[in-house]
Amino acid sequence: MVTIGGTGVMVLGGLVAAVVAGLVALALRRFVGTPTAVATGGLLWSLVAIALVTLVPTRPDTGFVPAETRSDTCSWDYGGPSGTTFEVLGLDQRTLNVLLFVPAGLFLVLTVGRWWAGVVLAPLGLALLAAYSLGIEFVQLQLARLDRACDVTDMVDNVLGAGIGFLLGLLLLPLVRPWRGRGSAREPVAH
Repeated sequence: MVTIGGTGVMVLGGLVAAVVAGLVALALRRFVGTPTAVATGGLLWSLVAIALVTLVPTRPDTGFVPAETRSDTCSWDYGGPSGTTFEVLGLDQRTLNVLLFVPAGLFLVLTVGRWWAGVVLAPLGLALLAAYSLGIEFVQLQLARLDRACDVTDMVDNVLGAGIGFLLGLLLLPLVRPWRGRGSAREPVAH
């Protein structure tokens, strides 16, 4: 049986995703300007990083998870015991779940903030980030091989993190001003 998992796989995947996101940003830069290109690359990287952290087994030796030890439903015990199951750099699982989604919310706003349609796209994107969190929890429930647990607390914390990132993005938007980039309706494209 092939086993894949552990922190090393997550870090390596994150590094590969960062390189790909950087290449995407370089390719987009010519068309949308540097701020929007970097934000788009950052958004793509953050979505992949979320998937890696939440869907790659925490240990490479997880192997087979017997059906009788697998949960059939999500835990609806909000703030229940799973929040204390592990710590990284002194941060508990709930804090990590919030922090995990902050970059996605921030980069989302900076990506769509270039266009007037961003007024609609940003809240829609925030709703899609919430759906992404829900989808991750559903996959964790269905794929016992991951040895992960579906938990409503995770969903709430993820959406809170995306919302915090969204607000930070709104605060940074006037500083970054992605509408100044190439191809903007306000600035002609130089040839």
